[in-house]
Amino acid sequence: MSAAINSVVNQALALTAPERSDIIEQLLASLDRPDADIDAVWGQEADARIKAYEEGSIKAIPVCEVFEKYRKS
Repeated sequence: MSAAINSVVNQALALTAPERSDIIEQLLASLDRPDADIDAVWGQEADARIKAYEEGSIKAIPVCEVFEKYRKS
């Protein structure tokens, strides 16, 4: 870890829990910026899946079955 990061972390650790929580929220929000291109691709994927379901090309699987499958893994 760099000296600058150590300094920021040490300063943050001196804050109250609510203040540290606010910093964490702001840092996480800064990493999750909307991306119009990615949103468009996911929108197309969602539309394609809905269309396939409505046409009977794919079927819905109850969430309890999905969870059970991965509990066994």
